[in-house]
Amino acid sequence: MAAPGENLKINGDRLWDSLMEMARIGPGVAGGNNRQTLTDADAEGRSLFKQWCEDAGCEMGLDTMGNMFAMRPGTDPEALPVYVGSHLDTQPTGGKYDGVLGVLGALEVIRTLNDLDVKTKHPIVVTNWTNEEGTRYAPAMLSSGVFAGVHAEDWAKARVDAEGKAFGDELKRIGWEGDEPVGARKMHAFFELHIEQGPILEAEGKDIGIVTHGQGLSWTQVTITGRDSHTGSTPMPMRKNAGLGMARVLQLVDEIAWSHAPHAVGAAGHIDVYPNSRNVIPGKVVFTVDLRSPDLAVIEDMEARLKTGAQAICDEMGLEVAFEKVGGFDPVEFDATCVGALRAAAERLGYSHRDIISGAGHDACWINQVAPTAMVMCPCVGGLSHNEAEEISKDWATAGADVLLHAVVETAGVVE
Repeated sequence: MAAPGENLKINGDRLWDSLMEMARIGPGVAGGNNRQTLTDADAEGRSLFKQWCEDAGCEMGLDTMGNMFAMRPGTDPEALPVYVGSHLDTQPTGGKYDGVLGVLGALEVIRTLNDLDVKTKHPIVVTNWTNEEGTRYAPAMLSSGVFAGVHAEDWAKARVDAEGKAFGDELKRIGWEGDEPVGARKMHAFFELHIEQGPILEAEGKDIGIVTHGQGLSWTQVTITGRDSHTGSTPMPMRKNAGLGMARVLQLVDEIAWSHAPHAVGAAGHIDVYPNSRNVIPGKVVFTVDLRSPDLAVIEDMEARLKTGAQAICDEMGLEVAFEKVGGFDPVEFDATCVGALRAAAERLGYSHRDIISGAGHDACWINQVAPTAMVMCPCVGGLSHNEAEEISKDWATAGADVLLHAVVETAGVVE
């Protein structure tokens, strides 16, 4: 396909205004957002997005997992669509840009093409994937995983949150369960714009990150069981302290990750302690160990060492331990042609750029299994994300959306 001219650019002010308007839905307590999946705030954000898409002349599709697909027609009815998007759901203390930039940047691609009356051979579809974050319902990227055939739909809809509410029931409750079979759509390609969620681009002064690979991820839920007892009257030799067992396992996790420096990482972000009382020694702890690496063999090694080491720690302390794999995916290598389109777009537009490995999971990681896929990233201040203080600049957002626009248009084919 012919490359678009370098003067083809999005409206940065309009994109920024859209980001700020969406951020008013599900506000956090410190300037960010709490728009968790399948909540009333999620439903409100979806409604606004749908209205914007329809205002842009798109027809909205909705599948049985709640994934939203807004299509701008192409000139060739037989041509498969180019899909572009991300997610609108947030962390409980999330920022205004994680995921949202990718959805609204994709919408801005459509708006810009409408402004300039540019027609493409392939249709372009703006996508909002349901439950990317995986906070309320584990695992992350749940609905894109069902779309890609990684998860069974019945299994996904049976997932429950901390209050025991099932995904399928909540999807119906907020009114966003569609009739379209999930995974039925075929794609010519898929592109996702995202903030980096790391410090590399800002530290190196780069405008754009071209994502060539995605780290693999392993989530193992660990349950350690000891015995509740009084913190003051239980002698030290007679304690079965599940909290202490967890502390030693978390030290092990850190050591395991450091042993595979510099690309491997590991920690536990979700921790529940029972009964969580000031004067009761914890009798049970449940925590999820998050291990990541771009090398599958490294992930497998870290998983094995976690189980062996944690079992040894707990055996020595007289504690019981159980492991459950609650999420994960293998490392990803994105499509060379799609990656090349993004890299060429950055070059053509004069933006500084570098190749980068995504340390976070994204919907693109699953869609890569069923369609040619690539990602583009813009910097974020201090690399901070999954935090209400997450911040980007209007210029960064604009540059990322410009590169997205060029790659999508080139892939969709301009009709002269």
